[in-house]
Amino acid sequence: MTVIILTACPEGLRGHLTQWLLEISAGVYVGHVNSRIRHRLWSKVIEMAGPGRALLVHQQPGEQRLSFQVHDHHWQPVDYDGITLIRRPTERKTYNPALPRGWSKASKRRRFGRRAPGGGTSVASPEQSEGKSGS
Repeated sequence: MTVIILTACPEGLRGHLTQWLLEISAGVYVGHVNSRIRHRLWSKVIEMAGPGRALLVHQQPGEQRLSFQVHDHHWQPVDYDGITLIRRPTERKTYNPALPRGWSKASKRRRFGRRAPGGGTSVASPEQSEGKSGS
């Protein structure tokens, strides 16, 4: 079984693939072809893909019984102890020097609680205590 998935590829390539494979959904082609035809189809996909992306999944002897090939795709197949996994790129967060570093005042209060100046653990603020005694 061979599966080819195309994204943003020209119509001519889609028409070429329908000669050998069935299009079961937009850009998804499935079929049984031998390895010689599969290699020729994949080379044609790489040649005609243009700005688009392509993914090929096919049977292969081994523990997983399948193999992946990608063209201009962000996710890359990686061999990990004989098993092929797909590595997704992580989004790196950039440091913004305009933002303050460290904990915010609210998160510090939530984490450590309010502490009275004398070392006690009083939670009431001075405004709250004045309002209670002034009744």
